Amino acid sequence: MESDNYIDFYNHKRINAKLKGMSPVQYRTHIQIAA
Repeated sequence: MESDNYIDFYNHKRINAKLKGMSPVQYRTHIQIAA
C-alpha cells in the first residue's frame, strides 16, 4: 500500500537535520542507548 511505504520512509529513511542527521527511529534508538 502506498501509505505504508510513506510511513516506512518517514520513520526509517528520512534524514532530519533537527535530529542530528538521523532518521526518527535512529534518533530514538540513540537517545535510549544514551539514557
